[in-house]
Amino acid sequence: MEKPWYKSYAQGVPSTLKYENTTMPQALRRSAAKFPDKMALIFLDAKISYKQLNDMANRFANALIDLGVKTGDKVAMLLPNMPQLVAATYGAWRAGAVVVMNNPLYTDKELEYQFNNSESSLLVTLDLLGPRMIGLKPKTQIKNIVIAHIRDHLNFPKKQLLPILAKDKHRNIPPQPTVHEWTNLLKKYPSADPRTPIDFESLASLQYTGGTTGVSKGVMLTHANLSKNVQQTVAWFPGFNKGEITHLGVLPIFHSFGLTCCMNICIWMGWTDVLIPRPEPQAILEAVHKYKVNFFPAVPTMFVGVLNHPKLSQYSLTSIQGCFSGAAPLPVEVIKDFEARTGSQICEGYGLSETSPVVTTNPFGGKTKVGSIGLPLSDTDIKIVDLIDGTKEMPLGEPGEVIVKGPQVTSGYYKMPDETAIAIRDGWLYTGDIGKMDEDGYFYIVDRKKDMIIAGGYNIYPRDIDEVLFEHPKILEACAVGIPDPYRGETVKAFVVLKPGEKMTEEEVIKYCGEKLAKYKVPKMVEFMSSLPKSGVGKILRKELRAIELAKKKN
Repeated sequence: MEKPWYKSYAQGVPSTLKYENTTMPQALRRSAAKFPDKMALIFLDAKISYKQLNDMANRFANALIDLGVKTGDKVAMLLPNMPQLVAATYGAWRAGAVVVMNNPLYTDKELEYQFNNSESSLLVTLDLLGPRMIGLKPKTQIKNIVIAHIRDHLNFPKKQLLPILAKDKHRNIPPQPTVHEWTNLLKKYPSADPRTPIDFESLASLQYTGGTTGVSKGVMLTHANLSKNVQQTVAWFPGFNKGEITHLGVLPIFHSFGLTCCMNICIWMGWTDVLIPRPEPQAILEAVHKYKVNFFPAVPTMFVGVLNHPKLSQYSLTSIQGCFSGAAPLPVEVIKDFEARTGSQICEGYGLSETSPVVTTNPFGGKTKVGSIGLPLSDTDIKIVDLIDGTKEMPLGEPGEVIVKGPQVTSGYYKMPDETAIAIRDGWLYTGDIGKMDEDGYFYIVDRKKDMIIAGGYNIYPRDIDEVLFEHPKILEACAVGIPDPYRGETVKAFVVLKPGEKMTEEEVIKYCGEKLAKYKVPKMVEFMSSLPKSGVGKILRKELRAIELAKKKN
């Protein structure tokens, strides 16, 4: 089939690129040479220049080599967004190691699995997590642990006050031969670049999936995957020039979205990255206002949180020039409100851990379609295929499974050949997402295959219900799930979080949905909650709500 999106590339975005075979650690070296005194990172008012960041990465690389880390060894990260995470990641790459990102909110059982599955030999973690990880160490292959403190790179008086305010006995860990302080390592080792040879096609990162279909899987991403995805993404946001942008680093870097669109894109472009360790609306507003942030990649819950903050009017958001939204659909009303307040454009996109992660986006400065995830990035092909065996391409406008091919797509899951064979067939990644394509080649995600509700013979896509619920002026967040029903097979239940001070009954929600949705889609039950479970990147976890409901029925 002819690619109908080619005609849309006339909007000024390229259908193909001439890629640089430049790894991300090489990109840091280049940015440090070109912008040595420009701020690379801002963290709790502390500022780190590109020269300083490059030196930190070199020092840590030399420390790793001295600690026995060899090319191809795995170095695990267990940190929130902070300077040590950026420097340690680039230092590990400089040493020839593979970086294994982990969510600091995970349980010891989840982390033990990921450390062992990845064969991680060294861990960089936060002081607060240090005692737990020291206790977990004998159950893993980890030989050395590096402890980082929030205060490590702060200025006076925050550097002195923070440990006192924290009042946490775990902030200072007694010396042990295999436990090392971050700042001590940086002082001990030289800033000379070790110049370890790095193959552009070699493994760079293991990004663990959330385990939504069972055991968490380590997505293998090469230096080429990461570098090319940054180059693809940058090409679709023209006008944001090298060395000129202040970027909000609120997406968790341990997640693939944050890895590429928070950390790597800034290093490639020589931008200033304002790191936010906890993605709370107050911190976002303060950072945008104080540092005149220009570029704001985020997930829908972050935009919703900002717009509903009670002190929103006290902060200026007009410095924002562009926004990139992913991970979940962004409600139409949120887009309109945010763009009206900032004068910026929100470009919705789509991606997965398996694609480094960006696959599509609405073109910045070009035609955007509300509700659409946009067009495929340069050199990226997408097909919509049937849901039975995935071999028949669907007609325009008809839903089917989204499959993807491109330079950003993983080669598979680490040590999981069977899962890899299911997900990647004939070079195409089968995403598990249900989507459709319009006549202009713009794509739309309808839902996840596993989230589809089949009630009374009808296929119901819960995102249709979510979108309607989000439009209600009293509702802050909502999520619809399918729960077992003896008559219909499944039925719809809505979980709703109201805006502060609002009141609403189950009958009101059902009546409202009845005015907006076909009868078979209307929720039969509504449960009001104070908050909804979310992933590390802020995506509402539909599977968790379903699990909660199923547990109730068993009890």
